[in-house]
Amino acid sequence: MVAAPSLRRIGLIIVGDEILSGRRQDKHFAKVVELLAARGLRLARAEILPDDRQVLTAGLRRSFESGDIVLVCGGIGATPDDHTRQAAAAALDLPLRLHPEAEQAIAQRVAEMAAQGQGVADMAAPENQQRLQMGVFPAGSEIVPNPYNRIPGFFIRDHTFVPGFPVMAWPMLEWTLDTRYAALHHQVAHIEHSFLVFGIPESRVAPVMQALEQRWPGVSAFSLPSVGDKGGPPHIELGVKGDPEHAAPALAFLQHEVLRLGGRLAA
Repeated sequence: MVAAPSLRRIGLIIVGDEILSGRRQDKHFAKVVELLAARGLRLARAEILPDDRQVLTAGLRRSFESGDIVLVCGGIGATPDDHTRQAAAAALDLPLRLHPEAEQAIAQRVAEMAAQGQGVADMAAPENQQRLQMGVFPAGSEIVPNPYNRIPGFFIRDHTFVPGFPVMAWPMLEWTLDTRYAALHHQVAHIEHSFLVFGIPESRVAPVMQALEQRWPGVSAFSLPSVGDKGGPPHIELGVKGDPEHAAPALAFLQHEVLRLGGRLAA
């Protein structure tokens, strides 16, 4: 069964040994959260996977089975350490095929480069045959246009695959969200409120949070404790998120109960 539009979960998969080893710092997570928030959407899950064919295949198989909308960044190039295209095909038990629109886009890019004195335009040349590998996708895929250099990504089973380079990936993800998922934008009203409380342990507040969620089912409470590692006193950031209509009274209830239990609110 396909989830109703307002209930669709969105996931993010970041691929790359360089992220796991620390050679490069991930930039996609924060940007994807930003892109989704601008459209009234939220990220439900995220994971980082290595450039390992077996691990990638297993991870993508789980992701395809989830029924989620998933954005996948990285590993779709044509060098030996790029395995995402092959892993996606294996996860779906599909063959890999050169996509005709991808072939055309890559040939156009090659011609443009040759006109600038970079390489040759002959698509039979070994380096251009290698470039065509970047257009080999799981059978049945649709292309995701790349406004930066024309080399497309691909889309299949609610999974969008884009390069790891932010300058390419982010416009491609925006295009996907605005073209394929425009109907989901701002479908679910959501708001978040929080405040700081001092002089009370988190354990004392937990029953109040449970009571709040039972009283207002469309609202969830959250607690982010701090030990005061930046020089300030220990405190808790308490808050509520969810249905705007019920979030305000839930917040008032939470603040009232915190004061009743001996907590002090930030001035």
